[in-house]
Amino acid sequence: MAGHGYESGRLNLPFVGICTFGKYPYVSDWGAIDADVAVLGAPFDFGAQWRSGARMGPRAIREASTLFAFGHAGAYDHEDDVTYLDPAKVSIVDIGDADIIHTDTIQSHANIEHGVRQILKAGALPVVLGGDHSINIPCINAFDDQEPIHVVQIDAHLDFVDERHGVRYGHGNPMRRAAEKPYVTGLTQIGIRNVSSTAREGYEDARKMGSDILSVRQMRRLGVEGTLARIPEGKRYYLTIDIDAFDPSIAPGTGTPSHGGFLYYDVLELIDGLAQRGDIVGVDLVEVAPDYDLSGSTSILAAQVLLNTIGQILHHGAGK
Repeated sequence: MAGHGYESGRLNLPFVGICTFGKYPYVSDWGAIDADVAVLGAPFDFGAQWRSGARMGPRAIREASTLFAFGHAGAYDHEDDVTYLDPAKVSIVDIGDADIIHTDTIQSHANIEHGVRQILKAGALPVVLGGDHSINIPCINAFDDQEPIHVVQIDAHLDFVDERHGVRYGHGNPMRRAAEKPYVTGLTQIGIRNVSSTAREGYEDARKMGSDILSVRQMRRLGVEGTLARIPEGKRYYLTIDIDAFDPSIAPGTGTPSHGGFLYYDVLELIDGLAQRGDIVGVDLVEVAPDYDLSGSTSILAAQVLLNTIGQILHHGAGK
């Protein structure tokens, strides 16, 4: 077809091929991870207290991410004048999903933890696709042999319940479990609003255990710079994003939607600033339940946030 402007190789449109995250290479051998970033699915939702369905989140996020499969060119942002995710400079792989044992929370969490540990052992950044927010518990567990971390949570709910009817590892417990870890030096919980899943005592306990809590309105009053100023500078951050932090007008596909949430740039600018303020060493994004959103916009939002987050982390990290 010479002379007609056709490039060599495949066009590889978003709807063609296998739905790995961002169409990045799939690595099935967790002992052979060689990349800057490794994406792990954690399709577990037995920790949910109301609407289930987040077990389908990793598949939906992966499919949506093919829209942003930038191929050989990377992703040019004209506002920043930066090409993010340049394949000549960064490598990203998808290592598939942790095995989930139905009705067995402990073993399912252990399998997720093993995956994160293998990513850390390889020196890569773990990016975990939930699943309900309980999957953060094994993710944080996997950092027990790493340098200390500060947890930054973007969420509608505090998730600081200690124990309820014997349940300690559901999606209302992860930030309490994190705060108990000696290597977690503090928490910043952003977006917490209105009628939450945690009682007043949980908020009091959270503050006593080193948490700074901000609602959406409080963050907007402070602005991004004012909010970042409250987060300890120069630390290693673990970033956990619950999709219900966003307003359900743009992210209805979740089990516990909460009105009054963030819009896209509220969160994107905060994460960009966080990546410049210190080192983001782990990321999870949870609670995407695609069956509640037939438009697919929630999954697209999740994929877009994650790809931008990865790009910002790698770009700012390279300059440090």
